[in-house]
Amino acid sequence: RQMRALAVVLVALGLASAEASERPNIVFLFADDLGYGDLGCYGYRAVHTPNIDRLAEIGIRFTNHYANGPECTPTRTAFLTGRYQHRFGGLECAIGTGNVGRYDEAVALAEKHQLGLPADEQTIVKLLKSVGYRTAIFGKWHLGYEPQFSPLRHGFDEALYCIGGGMEYFHHVENLPGYPPALYQDEQPVQRKGYFTDIITGEAVRFIASNRDRPFFLYVPHTAPHFPYQGPDDFRPNPLPLDSPLWSARNAPLATYDAMIERLDRSVGEIVAAIKRYGLLDRTLIVFASDNGGAVRGSNGPLRGFKGSTFEGGIRVPLILVWRGKLEGGKVSDVPCATFDITATFAAVAGVQPAPEKPFDGISLLEPMKNGGAPGLHRTLYWRKPRGDTIWMGVRCGNWKYVAKQTGDKVQEYLFDLSQDLAEKTNLADTHQEVLARLRDRYKRWEQTVRANRRR
Repeated sequence: RQMRALAVVLVALGLASAEASERPNIVFLFADDLGYGDLGCYGYRAVHTPNIDRLAEIGIRFTNHYANGPECTPTRTAFLTGRYQHRFGGLECAIGTGNVGRYDEAVALAEKHQLGLPADEQTIVKLLKSVGYRTAIFGKWHLGYEPQFSPLRHGFDEALYCIGGGMEYFHHVENLPGYPPALYQDEQPVQRKGYFTDIITGEAVRFIASNRDRPFFLYVPHTAPHFPYQGPDDFRPNPLPLDSPLWSARNAPLATYDAMIERLDRSVGEIVAAIKRYGLLDRTLIVFASDNGGAVRGSNGPLRGFKGSTFEGGIRVPLILVWRGKLEGGKVSDVPCATFDITATFAAVAGVQPAPEKPFDGISLLEPMKNGGAPGLHRTLYWRKPRGDTIWMGVRCGNWKYVAKQTGDKVQEYLFDLSQDLAEKTNLADTHQEVLARLRDRYKRWEQTVRANRRR
């Protein structure tokens, strides 16, 4: 069943000059903290996920897909912009609850009320909107608390969203004294009754029905299975106490965690059913992915590490593409790719291009159809995530993987051959010093090229 990059088949795109009515719908279903081993179709844990597994059966499942960051905010920045998040300043680490910066630059920006993705940046949403797409986000934002950073400023026509990183699933508040509201609609806090996964599912189905006669971009970034750990049957009259262990990534009851994933899977099923109900399956590209690796109580299958690190468990995540009649289904691709490649793919199918001064860092996942080539097999991907005085770094080039963790002046370095050591058990840094030095140098040159600094 394995499919190498050369076997990806895309049939008759012809969209670069298409009229708006001919452009495909785009639906992006984005899980939060879902691990590489948390789905049945990835074969590592027996969570009941028939709807997502069905997408893998009729679409293309990627086994070497990476999140652009090992946490929420960085990956979401890379997706919206199609570029490394480091280019925008302050967004290399997840924004803390209540609009808290977690490393020096982010702290400085938060103090100036500038911590977020600036509204004047190019986004895939604005590009799609410019050619006639109706756009909506229902789910998690986490790209800035201030109104100047809201989804509406980035091209969305409709927006119902969790503003920060974690929100109580029933009462829709953050775990801070006074329980500040975390659910917003079009820049204003709102109250809704219900389990958040179900609320955004209902909004997505409504949006599909209302826009079935025009091209639309539907972005559904779930909060599940991110903490707090609350299943759909766990409603209580009052919000979780601030000191509840369910607010911690280390305290997920496995049965609750599974229930959250299974409700996420049901959401996927309902959204796909709506696409089918209105006869849109042949003209809708559906993408399912996760924003980073699983947290410590999730499953990353055979991979080392968890969310927050640049070991494989922190950054390698599920990705499934479905487009009936256009993408050959039931296939598996091992092409190394990252979140910003999803962005470039959306632009390619819609026939839009980034501004010349703001080119995508990602490449379209449909590129292998061209000239029998396989971009991605030998490309280099990079990671950098600071928090406090610790910086996680990473480079993947071919089968080689460089990982470094710097705390203060102390640096721990690792080198792995992923073709022989997927679990990253054997550190080859001492025996392959030339490779280590080459990847370290590449990382340093990349870092100097992409890192912005909005404090200046």
